[in-house]
Amino acid sequence: MFKTEDHWANWLGGGLLLVGAILYFSIAPADLAEQHRELNRIQAAETTGTPFPTLAYYDALNAQEGLKMSREPLGDVMTHLTAKPGTWSFETPPAPTASATVLRARADSLRAYAENRETSARQMQWNNGRVNGQAELAIDAWRTADAAADKAAKRERRSPFSWLWNLHLLVAFALLFGLAVKVLGGQWRQFLPAFLGVFLLALLSYYLAANQTMKTWGVGYAAWGILLGLLISNTLGTPQWLRPALRTELYIKTGLVLLGAEILFGKILGIGKAGIFVAWVVTPIVLITTYWFGQRVLKIKSKTLNIVISADMSVCGVSAAVATAAAAKAKREELTLAIGLSMIFTSVMMIVLPLFIRWTGMSETLGGAWLGGTLDSTGAVAAAGAFLGEEALAVATTIKLIQNVLIGVIAFAVAAYFARQEGAGQSVGISEIWRRFPRFILGFIGASVVFSIVHASLDPDVARSIIDQGIVRGFSKNLRGWLFALAFVSIGLSTNFRELRSVLKGGKPLILYVCGQSLNLLLTLGMAYLMFEVIF
Repeated sequence: MFKTEDHWANWLGGGLLLVGAILYFSIAPADLAEQHRELNRIQAAETTGTPFPTLAYYDALNAQEGLKMSREPLGDVMTHLTAKPGTWSFETPPAPTASATVLRARADSLRAYAENRETSARQMQWNNGRVNGQAELAIDAWRTADAAADKAAKRERRSPFSWLWNLHLLVAFALLFGLAVKVLGGQWRQFLPAFLGVFLLALLSYYLAANQTMKTWGVGYAAWGILLGLLISNTLGTPQWLRPALRTELYIKTGLVLLGAEILFGKILGIGKAGIFVAWVVTPIVLITTYWFGQRVLKIKSKTLNIVISADMSVCGVSAAVATAAAAKAKREELTLAIGLSMIFTSVMMIVLPLFIRWTGMSETLGGAWLGGTLDSTGAVAAAGAFLGEEALAVATTIKLIQNVLIGVIAFAVAAYFARQEGAGQSVGISEIWRRFPRFILGFIGASVVFSIVHASLDPDVARSIIDQGIVRGFSKNLRGWLFALAFVSIGLSTNFRELRSVLKGGKPLILYVCGQSLNLLLTLGMAYLMFEVIF
């Protein structure tokens, strides 16, 4: 249980989630449920018998949205400990705009006027349509100004990221992964300086990705991490002293265990049968068809390369590629190639698809479902969905989470298939499938099951405050990003273009990805239209 990277990924990922759970449950106020009930009562009362939501309604709504454990003092510390760099730019600063103080004063003035108009409407018992209309317009004006003031204040606040704080994160990761490497047979003294180098490159990749231009182009930390690593490995050559910390699979598998806490069954059921059909019917069809196309039509020699590209493109990008590569025993350079293709096309699609959706006039629901089922990266799905609107964002990210559930199923199926293939078509026992099965998937599934049960056992508002807006957004999601950054840097440093020549020969992997993704786009759009626009 302590002699393989998969098991250590489970221990480390599960341990971090346990720490997060203990921390955020311990800082939750004892009367959190009562606070939510009272705010819900106010919202219900202020929308009953009134022609529009009142100021008291919006005050209660804002107060409820502010009940996040990540905003508690200790939660804020954890946010600083795990934060990534804020947006920055090389460009000349824009002309000064109204400060947060000025905008807040304007919002307060509009608030006072809205209170006056609402009082008049209330005194007339909501029977005067003209006065009601004035009050509603005044409240809308205040809300717009209030949002602008909040946005300006957020812009003026310093990013929670701090170079000094991240020294603590460096030490924590070095100790945790150093222990794992030591037990796995590595040398502690060699690992620690090597990890320092890898962590600094991961930090640099995050910093470069935070540039405003890079954000506009969709070039994220994953692309920068691999690029920085490739530049070093293919020019100067990866220094020997760095190699002890190039633990790609250990980093990314631990991150995937953390991802399990974000995939809650309640969210899957919340979007209904329509989303499940889009995520769970199209995906296996595309995976199997693409693999068949690669073997029968393109005649790709490496079956493992074929299946890793197919899973990467059809399921959910890097996460599925890693799980599938582990199950099929694929080569490191095959995994690198699949991830590289995925990131290139994802960067393009996350910009082009939303523009196409807007141009065609698709509904936000349909557009979001299409994005969630086709874009390979959860981050790209969120960015593209947000471009379309809040509804598209919600549908897109939920469908992507539903699709992520298939990681474990696909890994098991691939392990069984390749065990049978290597057995020359003979039947294989469960022990052989188990030998191939990536054990970290058990941690991924276990985290999903445990957090789903805990989430369902709590009051929905309390669960959102502690789990969604505490453990996940304030802790595990940030840590997962850092672990993925370490993995991408390690991939780049471990890859030499000379090793990729054989798998890139003839351009077949590129043809496979383009054809498979084209099929994925068409089938997902058709299924999303059928489910969201016709049947449900």
